[in-house]
Amino acid sequence: MAFEREMELAKLVAQEAGALALDYQRRGVIAEEKADESPVTAADRGCEKLIVETISREFPEDGILGEEGASRQSRNGRRWIIDPIDGTRDFVRGIPLWAVLIGLEQDGEIVAGAAHSPRQGLLLWAARGQGAWANDARIRVSDQSAPEKAVLSFNGFNKAGVERLEARLLPWIQRFWAVRSLGGAVDAMLVAQGQADVWIEPNAAAWDLAPLKLLVEEAGGIFKSFSGENTIYAGDAYACAPGMEPYVKELLGAA
Repeated sequence: MAFEREMELAKLVAQEAGALALDYQRRGVIAEEKADESPVTAADRGCEKLIVETISREFPEDGILGEEGASRQSRNGRRWIIDPIDGTRDFVRGIPLWAVLIGLEQDGEIVAGAAHSPRQGLLLWAARGQGAWANDARIRVSDQSAPEKAVLSFNGFNKAGVERLEARLLPWIQRFWAVRSLGGAVDAMLVAQGQADVWIEPNAAAWDLAPLKLLVEEAGGIFKSFSGENTIYAGDAYACAPGMEPYVKELLGAA
């Protein structure tokens, strides 16, 4: 199976980092503020260090890009993209909606990855062309096509990037059966599992998106930037069940 070793490593180290983060949480965490005003803790740094050391030992030729500063040039066209704790605000406040995100990029394409939400006991993983899985069960996006029956996950109504949507945002949202805003990674994980139908992410970096893109696509869903590109580098993203994409485009068409 292609990327089996890489996928198993992503699963294992995501769970190890999740356990370490929980240990930090039990001992108490204090958040500092980064230059972009987002919080960071010793747990973020400690978990990134654990992930990077494990990957470096197993795949020394691979490059690394981590949210907390880890960076290494690739010698073989492969790079691991890491967010040790996606949802640090939730982590600091004890809200269980944070996740460890690990994705492997090869020649510009995400080919393997895992997303682990420790407080929910949830591990999702995927490899290119081999489907997406959650706790050993195959997952699929929904077949929903009507917003009146669909669940929307929208990450951050207060984020930069929302202002370009605001003129048509509220009428668009009001048609949905239910609306959630759970912090990003968890929203995308719901879409991949068929429990939510649309995820809108107005402002995100590559490490926020890398494994989520693969999970959604391998579950049969659509992942694109607001401008319609198949990329994690545009600074924004949406994911959805295929039947919901026309309605997403109504919102983003002039974004």
